[in-house]
Amino acid sequence: MAETPQEPKFEPTDANVVPVATEPATPTASLSPELQVAAAELAQVGDDMGEPSNVPRDMSPGDLATVKRFARLRAFFAKHGHLLWWLHSAYAMTFGAFVMMYAAEGYERARWMVVLLCAGWLVIVLFFRHFGQGRGQKDKVTDTKSKLRFYVMTTALKNLYQSMLFFLVPFYWKAATLDADNRFFLYLLGLLALLSTVDVVFDQVLMRYKAPASIVYLFILFACLNLVLPAIFPDTRTLVTLLAAAALATVVFFTMHVPFKNLLKPAWFFALMAAVGAAVFVAYAGRRGIPPVPMYVSVGAVGPTLLPDGRLSMHVSALHESLITEMHALTDVVTPGGRGDNLLHVWRHRGLEVQRGASEPAADPPPGSVRLRSTLRSFHIPSDRTGPWSIDVVTEDDQLVGRVEFEVIQ
Repeated sequence: MAETPQEPKFEPTDANVVPVATEPATPTASLSPELQVAAAELAQVGDDMGEPSNVPRDMSPGDLATVKRFARLRAFFAKHGHLLWWLHSAYAMTFGAFVMMYAAEGYERARWMVVLLCAGWLVIVLFFRHFGQGRGQKDKVTDTKSKLRFYVMTTALKNLYQSMLFFLVPFYWKAATLDADNRFFLYLLGLLALLSTVDVVFDQVLMRYKAPASIVYLFILFACLNLVLPAIFPDTRTLVTLLAAAALATVVFFTMHVPFKNLLKPAWFFALMAAVGAAVFVAYAGRRGIPPVPMYVSVGAVGPTLLPDGRLSMHVSALHESLITEMHALTDVVTPGGRGDNLLHVWRHRGLEVQRGASEPAADPPPGSVRLRSTLRSFHIPSDRTGPWSIDVVTEDDQLVGRVEFEVIQ
């Protein structure tokens, strides 16, 4: 049987080894993974190409040094980023304090709020129409240019929110009565002012979703208009200002969610009118819980007797029941928005109304204010007169302007 011929075997030698082609060494070949990512990101700066993917194959020594510096900077922010956010919140609190100091210098500065309101509305509308909301924002914020635009607009909106909220706090602090229902409006305003300085809350909630951002802006807009309208239209009745602020804020809120062209359609127009009517009704029903800015009681006192010139012979906070035959109250009400309201004194004993009536203007009030005087007649004083008493300064629409308290002891 014939043997099958076999191919000759060759032993490899140095002479017949074929060299394997290798890529030439590049300056980035020795970079660590972190530096390669940094190099890829720097290569994409200025290009609308989405997430960086390719590492440059040839880089100069200067570019390599830049990559290393960039990587160190990014590592620093990754390690200490949360501390930097808190530092920024501290800056925001300081900025808010300066805004309150600026607001406390005078009511005439309130007209600037109109500019801030218009700017805030414009930035909110542009921001959410351009970047969307929720998870959709990440799809639109990919390249360097879009990230820069996103950062600029969120920073502008933060400063606008903080400016408006901290500007409002001093005025509502003066107008609110801390043992009455309108204090809760002040508490909500102060809480929003504090939260506006916390970047985590602002970035993850207000800047992420349009609904909470526009609702917070609706509240700020209402509070601002309630303060600003008397500066533009002085001597306006407080209730009229309140209802006008509710109506205007609702219209602006509607334009943030509905395009202008849709408002020309009957269905959307009637929906807008229904929303305005509901807002006006809610504002009227809740008027007792809203401080009547910019009006407030600066000084209030009560005493058992009057001097010949109409001043109180003494200011008392507590007195014996035997000294009460009749009581007199004087209150100075600051009215920077004009005198569009008729103010009343309401005398209360243990929280129950004892006497209500028009107060008489007294002589020599401080500039920019009106001095009111009323007398609690003896026939209105109950037989058991001991306990806490108060004199409420209210508008004719029953909005509380301020309160003076005293106590009758045995």
